[in-house]
Amino acid sequence: MKNGLIWFCRIFVGLLFIFSGLIKINDPLGFSYKLEEYFEVFHITFLNGLALSLSIVLCALEIIMGFALLIGVRAKQNVWGLLLLIIFFSFLTFYSAAFKVVQTCGCFGDAIPLTPWQSFSKDLILLLLILVLFKNKESIKPLFSAKTGDKLLIAATVVALGFGLYTYNFLPVIDFLPYKVGANIPDAMKTPPGAIPDEYQVNYNLKNKKTAETKEVTDKEYISSGIWKDSNWEVVGNPESKLIKKGFTPKIQDLIIKDAQGNNYTQELLANPFNNLFIVAYDLNHTDTAAIIRINALAINLTRSFNTRTILLTSAAATEAEAFAKRYHLISEIFYADGVPLKSMVRANPGVLLLKGGTIINKWHYHTVPAYDDLVKQYFPQQ
Repeated sequence: MKNGLIWFCRIFVGLLFIFSGLIKINDPLGFSYKLEEYFEVFHITFLNGLALSLSIVLCALEIIMGFALLIGVRAKQNVWGLLLLIIFFSFLTFYSAAFKVVQTCGCFGDAIPLTPWQSFSKDLILLLLILVLFKNKESIKPLFSAKTGDKLLIAATVVALGFGLYTYNFLPVIDFLPYKVGANIPDAMKTPPGAIPDEYQVNYNLKNKKTAETKEVTDKEYISSGIWKDSNWEVVGNPESKLIKKGFTPKIQDLIIKDAQGNNYTQELLANPFNNLFIVAYDLNHTDTAAIIRINALAINLTRSFNTRTILLTSAAATEAEAFAKRYHLISEIFYADGVPLKSMVRANPGVLLLKGGTIINKWHYHTVPAYDDLVKQYFPQQ
C-alpha cells in the first residue's frame, strides 16, 4: 500500500513536472515575458535582462527534476529541490490570485491557460504529493545504478537546455498562439452570431441614513426589492461590476494597426488578397539590425518583382520608427500596434509573416527567413 502510494506520487509529480517544463520550454521567450510581469509586480525590474536565461533554466529544471524523480536518481536532493520549487510556485500563484496581479501564471504556457486560483489549486495538490515523497524519500529507489543514473541525468540536462536554445532561436516547435500558421486573423477577431457574451453583475453598497446599517445588493435585488424607492437608503460609492459568467472570447482581441497619425488600418491591411509581408519588430531598440537589413533586401526584391506590399509593424514611437527606417533605408511602410499582440505574432525581434487575405501562410524567425529565390519558388506564382 505504502509503496503503491509512493509510486503514484512519483509518477504523477514526475510526469507533470516534465509536461509543464516541456510546454514552457517550447516557448521560452513567451515564459520570459511572464517572468517580466512578475518582476514588475515585485519591483525587481532590474532582473528583466536575465528573464530569458531564467526562463530557459527554470523550464529545463522542471524537466530535469521530473525525470530524476521518475528514475530515482539522487532522490534526497531531488525531493528537497521539488519541495522548495513547489513552495515558491505556490507563493507566486497565491499572490497572483489574492492580489489579482498576473492573471495567467504561465504554468502550462499558452497551451493550457489557467486562472490564478486554478494554478494555486494545482500547486497545492502537487505540494501535498511532494510532501508524501519528502516524508518517504528514503523509500524512493533508483531504477539504475548510480553511475548510469548520473549519465542519464546529464543527458536530460543537455537535451532540456538544448531544446530551450533551439526554440528560442528557431520559433516554438508547436505554436499554441492565435497567430499560428494557417490561422486567419480577421476570423480570430470576430464574435460569431449568437455567441453568449460575458455576464456581469452590478453590486450596490447601501447605507441607511437613520440606522447607519450597511448592506450590499445586486442590481437585480436593488430593483426587485423596491429599496430604491426608500429615501432612507442611499448608494455609497460607485457601483461595482463583477464578472459572474465568462462568455465567448475571440482568440485575438487586442490587435489594432494604425499609421503615424492614428488612423486605423487593421481591416485594410488584413483584407489584402495578395501575398504581403509583415516584418514584426516590436522593440526597435533591441531588434537584430543585421537581420533587418537582410529582410529589407528581400522586401525590395519582392516589391520590384511582384509589387508585394511590405509592412514594418512596431510598437515604437513614430519619430523613433521613422528615424530607424531612414537610418537603414527601409522600403516597407511603417505601421504601429501595441507590443503585446506583436510579441504574440512571432517570437522573434524581428520576425516575418507572409499573409494573404489575412491568413498566415507562413512565418519565420529572423534566423530562418528563406532566401528570395526559395521564397518565390514556394509562395509566389511564376510570371
